[in-house]
Amino acid sequence: MTLPLRYSLLDEPLIGVRLAADGRRAQFSLPGLFAALASDRIRDFPALRPHQRHPWHAFLVQLAALVLHRAGQTEPFANEAEWQATLLALTPDNADGAAWCLVTPPERPALLQSPVSGDRIDDWDDDRPTPDSLDVLVTSKNHDLKQQRIGSAAADDWMFALVSLQTAAPYPGRGNFGVCRMNGGSSSRPGIGIDPPGGPGQRWLRDVRIALAERPRLVEQFGYADSGGSGLLWLEPWDGKSGKSFAALDPFFIEISRRIRLTDTGGCIRARRTTSATARIAKDESHERKGNTGDLWTPVEIASGKSLGVSGTGFHYKRMVELLFGANYRRSPTQVIRVDDAATGLTVIARAIAGGQSTTDGYHERRIPISPTVRRFMAQKKTDVLAKIAEERVDAISRIRGVLWTALATLIENGAPKDKFSDGAKDKANRFAKPFEQGEDARFFDGPLGLNEELESPHPDDVRLRWYLAMAERGEAILLDAFTAGPRSGEQRYRARAAALSRFHGGLRSDKVLPTLARYYKDQKDAKETAHDQP
Repeated sequence: MTLPLRYSLLDEPLIGVRLAADGRRAQFSLPGLFAALASDRIRDFPALRPHQRHPWHAFLVQLAALVLHRAGQTEPFANEAEWQATLLALTPDNADGAAWCLVTPPERPALLQSPVSGDRIDDWDDDRPTPDSLDVLVTSKNHDLKQQRIGSAAADDWMFALVSLQTAAPYPGRGNFGVCRMNGGSSSRPGIGIDPPGGPGQRWLRDVRIALAERPRLVEQFGYADSGGSGLLWLEPWDGKSGKSFAALDPFFIEISRRIRLTDTGGCIRARRTTSATARIAKDESHERKGNTGDLWTPVEIASGKSLGVSGTGFHYKRMVELLFGANYRRSPTQVIRVDDAATGLTVIARAIAGGQSTTDGYHERRIPISPTVRRFMAQKKTDVLAKIAEERVDAISRIRGVLWTALATLIENGAPKDKFSDGAKDKANRFAKPFEQGEDARFFDGPLGLNEELESPHPDDVRLRWYLAMAERGEAILLDAFTAGPRSGEQRYRARAAALSRFHGGLRSDKVLPTLARYYKDQKDAKETAHDQP
């Protein structure tokens, strides 16, 4: 008996959205979604989980670019019928649309699921009853992202989970390989780009145009097939024992990393899975490329040639300064300002799951508004100017944190006049100083007196000084809060607090820390003394 095709994304409105116009819920097929994105009618995808945002965006961009290139188009189609016809044309051996269904017989391709050699999946593991058990951040304990929370899953829950797992998964253990678009099995596939004004359709449209423009470079630089390459890697059978060469791939190829098949019993979808002996993309070639595959959203470290890997610290301000303005990374094509980008309202968006050894360090996302001055310098490729100013600010935070840390350690060591502190004092000083740097991180780019304000001000030196003073005030507040961790007995308590405050204020007034700030304090002192001496 031939099993039916189920959950066709070509024909059925399975993808839930909220409309931009009024927030009303609606359902689209995949062709209908592309038409809606092209006219920017989508506000968001309610079922999409935060860590699935970049994989889903990348999937939609790569798929649209594949379709448009094969059709000889440079701009997206405006209507659903054209999208449906051209999507189906990508799978000529599956004219019934099987490759766009979530559930098909095992010997047929299904969305992001390759056909099974031998047609049998009865012996595959059947331990994935919900989408979030299929696609979950790998953690040592079930508390970073709770598993099996989705009790009543819709088709798009499974679709989003499949896209995330198959195109962005790391290596969690033997027989479960990560994707080739990362610099190692314990790394991540980051997404760094620019979000223009409007809804997700505007960013999708921008990145599709960038993909089509970048295609000749990707073919020449990375050795992809100019024509006839594999774009949808789930169309061909995969026994888990062989990997495809990059030379056989289309530049916009959509990867699958795992052997997964969805099944349906009485309207209830479950996932069956099994391991593989090798990665779907040739493991030796992937290792040699170090994740540098021409991914449209991934910066590459120039010295090592490795694609960006994101650690548990995520996109902190130091990392973002380097990625946006520094000289150590080659910026991703989608984070480069284009001549047709809007004059205002652009935002840098950075997303990634932090990699770890058989685990992950959580999901990280950061948005940074691009001010007019930043946009101008980025468009003119004068990021060295921005880098100099931003790095001065990074250094200033480090210097004031150092003054605060020394004062904290002095407090914890009972006010002892020394610089060699005990390990216990160092650990406590680090713990108390941490909120200071976290606060400066949060306001670094667009907060009050932040980088954007300094760059846009006609009096940048005034903004910089006021920022120094604000940091000094915030540092002193943290030191005062830490008094509770100092000595409790009367004499030691007063000595420790006085010594800590003296070290803090003395450090701020030292020319070796921030000369501009020290000069300000000296001028203030001189002005007071002059006023006091006058009759």
